[in-house]
Amino acid sequence: MRPTDVKRLNRQWRRRTEGRLALLVESVTQPFNLGSILRTCATFGVDQLWLTGNSADPGDPKVGKTALGTAAKVEHTRLASTPEALAAARDAGYKVVAVELASGAVPLHAAPLEADVCLAVGAEDHGCSPALLAGADALTYIPQIGRVGSLNVAVATAIALAEARRREWASLGGEADAPVGT
Repeated sequence: MRPTDVKRLNRQWRRRTEGRLALLVESVTQPFNLGSILRTCATFGVDQLWLTGNSADPGDPKVGKTALGTAAKVEHTRLASTPEALAAARDAGYKVVAVELASGAVPLHAAPLEADVCLAVGAEDHGCSPALLAGADALTYIPQIGRVGSLNVAVATAIALAEARRREWASLGGEADAPVGT
């Protein structure tokens, strides 16, 4: 597709998107993971990103190497603690759904991802903190059938954000528009 066709296609999808989507990132320390997360947020139209814990700094050049300038396209706020980030999400009208393989979590395809949802992800090595899990409105996990027990946090975030948008678009009915020029 030509760049003009891609822009036209993206504009069509933006017109079909009304739900608010946010993300809470807790203690994602690896700059390249945060850069990937920022780029995914920009791609899926995340309205607000809250950073907490010892998450990498969006201004770090290593973050920028992966984010490719998208940090400027995503509203992001750093908060001192997870409870503050949870309160900020709720004060903004979001329901918080933590993505973590934890007791009581439901598979992603069954998670409550209706409009105005804030997904929450945790650190690369130990996932969401007990405070985040206890403070979330719901817990979800990404079913996996392979021989690996977990996904990279940036990949898991992309899957969860894509599912939230897919769910919204599917509720509109009809088939997806075919790419222009095909």
